[in-house]
Amino acid sequence: MNARANPNADVASSGVAAEELKQFVERIERLEEEKAGLMGDIKEVMAELKGRGFDTKAVRSIIRLRKKDKEERQEEEAILELYMQALGMA
Repeated sequence: MNARANPNADVASSGVAAEELKQFVERIERLEEEKAGLMGDIKEVMAELKGRGFDTKAVRSIIRLRKKDKEERQEEEAILELYMQALGMA
C-alpha cells in the first residue's frame, strides 16, 4: 500500500509529524479540561445568582446581548419587533 492510498502512513512513518500531532492533541485535551473547569465555575456563579433571587435566563440574555455591538443589537431588536408585529404579538 503506498502513502497516497493511506494518508495516515505519512504521519505514522514520520516521527516529527507524529510528535507534532501528539502535541496538538495534548494541547486540545488540556484546553478541554480548562474549559470544563470554567463551565463548572460559571454554573456555580449562576447557582449563586439564582439563590440571591435573580432570573438566570434574563442574566444569560443580558450577557449574550453585551457581546454584540450597539448597531447589531438594534438591528436584531428591529427585526424581532417587525416579526412580532407580523404575528400580532406586539
